[in-house]
Amino acid sequence: MMERGLEPDFPPAASLEVGAMKGPAPAPGGARDLRSLLWCSIDNDDSRDLDQLSVAVPSAEGTRVLVAIADVTGAVAKGSAVDLHARKNTTSVYTAGGTFPMLPERLSTDLTSLGLGEERSSCVVEMLFDRDGAMKGSDVYVALVRNKAKLAYNGVAAWLEGAGPAPAALAAVPGLDANIRLQHGVAEQLRGLRHMRGALSLETLESRPVFDGDMLRDLTPDESNVAKSLIEELMVAANGVAARFLASRGLPSIRRVVRTPSKWERIVELAAERGSALPPEPDGRALEAFLVEARKTDPGYFPDLSLCVIKLLGRGEYVVEMPGQSVAGHFGLAVADYAHSTAPNRRYPDLIVQRLLKAAMAGAPAPYPADELSELARHCTEQEDAAKKVERQVVKSAGAMLLSGRIGETFPATVTGASEKGTWIRLYKPSVEGRLTKGFEKRKVGDRLRARLVYTDAERGHIDFVAA
Repeated sequence: MMERGLEPDFPPAASLEVGAMKGPAPAPGGARDLRSLLWCSIDNDDSRDLDQLSVAVPSAEGTRVLVAIADVTGAVAKGSAVDLHARKNTTSVYTAGGTFPMLPERLSTDLTSLGLGEERSSCVVEMLFDRDGAMKGSDVYVALVRNKAKLAYNGVAAWLEGAGPAPAALAAVPGLDANIRLQHGVAEQLRGLRHMRGALSLETLESRPVFDGDMLRDLTPDESNVAKSLIEELMVAANGVAARFLASRGLPSIRRVVRTPSKWERIVELAAERGSALPPEPDGRALEAFLVEARKTDPGYFPDLSLCVIKLLGRGEYVVEMPGQSVAGHFGLAVADYAHSTAPNRRYPDLIVQRLLKAAMAGAPAPYPADELSELARHCTEQEDAAKKVERQVVKSAGAMLLSGRIGETFPATVTGASEKGTWIRLYKPSVEGRLTKGFEKRKVGDRLRARLVYTDAERGHIDFVAA
């Protein structure tokens, strides 16, 4: 982390600030009292830095969906020692060797976390959807909320799909089962509408370490499911509302954008190699149709195809949109307005957007001048890239540890990166990525091959293969 400009430890001044806090920030005057609603969180099993809750409320016009976002700015003042550290790193870093949170744990997992049974101030994004899933109205305001159930993705997904019973925490709250099914129904409608506009059905397999005590035993893919999809759709919708709310109040925003892909020609080639034709110019709907068919034809290979397409689409970045301007949207999500706002405990751009939203609610000027916002957007993009490189490097170190006793074995693999810097391949099991040091000539992203393991270095995270 230090080599990449990230601070693994909190400065003493930040620790002193947090130690002096007597409790969570109180809800400001005029905050609505929404504690009686059936709020719940759905996150990873081990998550304690809970950034958002959700609830659905039937109405005569359709369904109101509310997303409550942790009120981090009420506890973290701009320019404070805690804020300056968060501004330096801009994100929490999640590795097999440990988590390095953006905010001190007493804040992120307690005072600003929307924990079970806790009364917390929050920024609420309220959205009204008609019976077809179209958004008919929205608002943003501050409210007091209480989390009625802390749920986990896998348990909720199994229950929604009929593969398991309702989680105990869900069954213990009367009416929560119907509420989550209502949220799920809206999310499925939103997903369908986005994919009609060209949102991409991509499935990546992020590797998660499996330990037996302190011993690393495996790297397994962290697969998507319907509960994750539910939360993703509600967050995409809420992030769109946040961006449009700021624009309607004449305030700037930091948008999350993925531009039209510059390597579209290679995506066209990938499709042609699999018997599909894409138009010569970037077309999200055509690409989505190809991806849907590819998943049906070869579901086992689809995650690797998805990873190849993601790399060819190009990285996401943070860009400032000033009042009256219009910046690029998010090609992969097929949305024009998108501002990260729903994870202020974990991402600094969300903390910035929350400060902007509060200024908009109060009718106050933006708390950041234009040049500072532009510099912050650039810095957040760079630090996010640095954090991802750290996370990938630690995963590679874990992979090198697992494979250290298997030198000389061959594995099926897919080319996931090919440039002047090198050619990279991903194994199917264990789910690790390494470098192809021989036999890489003319290899392209998406090519399949068999590769022989020739070298590992766990400290550096090096895993080298040659074409077999």
